[in-house]
Amino acid sequence: MTPAFLLTALVIVATPGTGALFTIAAGLSRGGRAAVLAAFACTLGTVPHLLAAVTGLAAVLHASGVAFQAVRYLGVAYLLWMAWSTWRDRGVLAVEARPRPSSARAVILSGVTVNLLNPKLTLFFFAFLPQFVPPSAGHATWRMLALSGVFMAMTFVVFAMYGACAAVLRDRVLARPVVVDRVRKACAASFAALAAKLAVDPR
Repeated sequence: MTPAFLLTALVIVATPGTGALFTIAAGLSRGGRAAVLAAFACTLGTVPHLLAAVTGLAAVLHASGVAFQAVRYLGVAYLLWMAWSTWRDRGVLAVEARPRPSSARAVILSGVTVNLLNPKLTLFFFAFLPQFVPPSAGHATWRMLALSGVFMAMTFVVFAMYGACAAVLRDRVLARPVVVDRVRKACAASFAALAAKLAVDPR
């Protein structure tokens, strides 16, 4: 495992995206526990993409324009639904002064779905990991799995830190209804922007 891999992976993980936004929103709306659950769920949502890359399914997805577009627009639709429900304050990220126990399941399910319906993650693993596995190296699959494990661990830690920082600000946000409304609408707009980006971006 090279320093180049660690640095590159850290930059990729730390760059705010759909998962990071979801984790931050969970921390602001439901607190620290929800933020950790969201970070775990988003990390868990990368597992199918990792398995696809390791088994070669990513190549099929890359080659099949129909399959790629189908998964991509499912992701777009889900992000738009997240934007709409957050704007109306009725979805999984609705602000709750005292989060209900059942909300934990909703956070996990939504966090997994957010990353599961992002086909670019599969292509990312397919294109990124092999660069750090020499063609002549033995046990290439195990090496890719080890690198993937490190990447997932970094994802969880960084996302959890984002969420924890958001949770620290939660009480201050809840004390100001105007700020709550603005933050909620900003999160909704961000989800809509990410949906638009996913819809129009080339592979």
